[in-house]
Amino acid sequence: MTFFPASLENLVDRFASLPGIGRKSAQRLAFHVLSLPDAEARAFADAILDAKSSVHCCRICQNLTEGEICSVCASDARDKSTICVVSEPRDVASIERGHEYNGTYHVLHGVLSPMGHVGPDDIRIKELLVRVADSEVEEVIMATNPDTEGEATAMYISRLLKPFGVKTTRLAYGIPVGSNLEFTDDATLNRAIEGRTEI
Repeated sequence: MTFFPASLENLVDRFASLPGIGRKSAQRLAFHVLSLPDAEARAFADAILDAKSSVHCCRICQNLTEGEICSVCASDARDKSTICVVSEPRDVASIERGHEYNGTYHVLHGVLSPMGHVGPDDIRIKELLVRVADSEVEEVIMATNPDTEGEATAMYISRLLKPFGVKTTRLAYGIPVGSNLEFTDDATLNRAIEGRTEI
């Protein structure tokens, strides 16, 4: 038995289909949207439609952009000899927040996942290989997540890049700043020991 009108239930269902949004959060969001003045609700809906129609993939790095190429690829200040490979566009934002990396990116839009039926042809690996073959790339940094799928994707791509003679590196893993060794899992601790650097 539903307690809400069909149109409200539909709105709740739409919010609940978003990643990380449970049923209760979806209801809160739906009620909030209903409480907005008409102009604000219309502006919210227009923002979704506008983003959906305007945003697409950069023809070079596959990051999201409104133009033909993104601001990173268009910048002459970026080091074009280095490509940082990430799984999703949001990972670019995470790395950019650090203000440390000055190379370019390549967004895969996913990772290899046999269980999820995601193979090499389902993500943007071919585009990366074309970039490496057609430009003077010296290093490719694999920055996929340190989970099973991310590791498998990084290893698969590194094997494909071997014939190109480019340096392929992986992000270092270790103990988070401010944490305690006592609470660090064995795999992270082992990675930290393997990846130790001179001080």
